Amino acid sequence: MPTNLTLKNIPDAVYERLKASAETHRRSLNSEAIVCLESALLPTRIAPGERLARARALRAALPKGKFSSRDIDTAKRDGRP
Repeated sequence: MPTNLTLKNIPDAVYERLKASAETHRRSLNSEAIVCLESALLPTRIAPGERLARARALRAALPKGKFSSRDIDTAKRDGRP
């Protein structure tokens, strides 16, 4: 059964970000807070095979000939801007 929770003394910056995020996602502040809490406290686990399949799909979606494996490996090692 769902439980009620009251938050007090929320920093202004946190409130403003939550409010903006709620507006962006067309959710109420309450719903947005629940989504944020769930994503932080109940992370979903992805099977290694699924993660690998997603990575391969992303790599396949890159423009052909624009990125080589060496370019990608260098970017991973050096970090991204």
